[in-house]
Parts: sequence; C-alpha cells; structure tokens
Amino acid sequence: MAKRMPTSHPDAGEFFRMRGIGKAYRMGEEFQYVLIDVDLTIRQGEFISVLGPSGSGKSTLMNIIGCLDTPTDGTYVLGGRSVGQLDEIELAAIRNREIGFVFQLFFLMPRLNALHNVELPLIYARVPPAERRRRATEMLIRVGLEDRMGHYPNQLSGGQQQRVAIARALVTNPSILLADEPTGALDQATGRQVMGLFRELNIEGRTIVMITHDIAVAQSANRVVNLLDGRLSEGASAGA
Repeated sequence: MAKRMPTSHPDAGEFFRMRGIGKAYRMGEEFQYVLIDVDLTIRQGEFISVLGPSGSGKSTLMNIIGCLDTPTDGTYVLGGRSVGQLDEIELAAIRNREIGFVFQLFFLMPRLNALHNVELPLIYARVPPAERRRRATEMLIRVGLEDRMGHYPNQLSGGQQQRVAIARALVTNPSILLADEPTGALDQATGRQVMGLFRELNIEGRTIVMITHDIAVAQSANRVVNLLDGRLSEGASAGA
C-alpha cells in the first residue's frame, strides 16, 4: 500500500483537494485498484464534470468525494478538514449539511409529495417544522415547481422528479452539489433543461461536481476531467 501523505492547509479559494488517492479491493490474496494516484483540486464556485465510461472508477470517486467511502491511499481535504481524520458522526454531519446529492434515479419517497420529499434532509437535521416548510417551499419555487408542491412522484414527469431531487439536495444550503449521471434517466430535451438549471445554480455561486459518461453533458460544465481505468487526467475547458 502507498504511504499516506501528510495533510496541509488548503490554498486560498480551494474548496477541496485530493492527493494520491487510491482505492483498492481485496481479490483473494491480492488487491485490485479501481482508483490510482488521483489528484484533484476544486475551488469554490467551480462547475466540474468527471467524464468516463462504465467501469472507469467514476462511482468509486463519487462515493469518496461524497464521504460515502474512504480511500485506501492518499489524502482528501474538504473545506480545510482532513476527511480521513473524521469519525462516522462527523462524516454523517458533512453528508447532511455540506454535500447535496443528486442521483440518476431520483430516489424520491413515493408516499410523500414534492414538498415533503424536499423537507426530508431538514427533518434529519432537526430543523423546526415551520422553518422546514419555508425552506422547502423556497427551493421548489427556485427550481420552477411552485405549482407541483402537492404532487406525488407518480404524478410528475421525469424532469419534474429530477427537479424535486435537486431542490432536496439544495435545501440544506450545501457547500457542494454532487450529481451522479443526473440526466441518465431523462430524454435529451429534459436533460438539457436540467443542465440549464445546473448552469444557473453555478452562476449563482454553487460549487458543482458532476459524474457522467456523456460527452455532451460533460461539456455543460466549465471544466472537464477524464477518468479512465482509475486514472484521472485534465480535459479541455468547456467551449475550448
């Protein structure tokens, strides 16, 4: 195993930094690496896409960024804190308050309407009911669903369900929005609408990291990095 690197303070404007990140799984008597010596720095307010085919290690990288998994090697500094030194309670707090997750399959609760789905993270954060309702309402208005708050997931289109999921991810005012194939379950026109919303959020100052296998979707970001066979390389900026 590679030796862990020492933690240092982030540069000004730096939101998170990964250095020498590796992830290995035991296969019999050997270890198989799915991420190899990954270096990645993201600054506050960036919109970055991680582009790669199936099996390239994208999901593993996303899980490490989102504090759902830990690396085998290397260091990950998020908001000035070394993630490897945090306990499970601290990691859970980061996932709830600092990172907003948007997934390909929405993961909405079918028995809750749009408003109550968006309120869920605030319930876990023990926000009082009136404040929960106010913030969830504001987020649904922000994503253009003010007339769908009382609708249940099966009464919404795929694009509307994804907007509910985005509102849910934003309701805790996270430092970073982490999107995993956010247009994968949508048709092209609806996918373009969702990407337009992401660009608007980024213009407003939101830091966004998006995982995708789609080159056209990746180019919606301001910066593209490529992941292939567990190795990360810098791509061209959008529009280059």
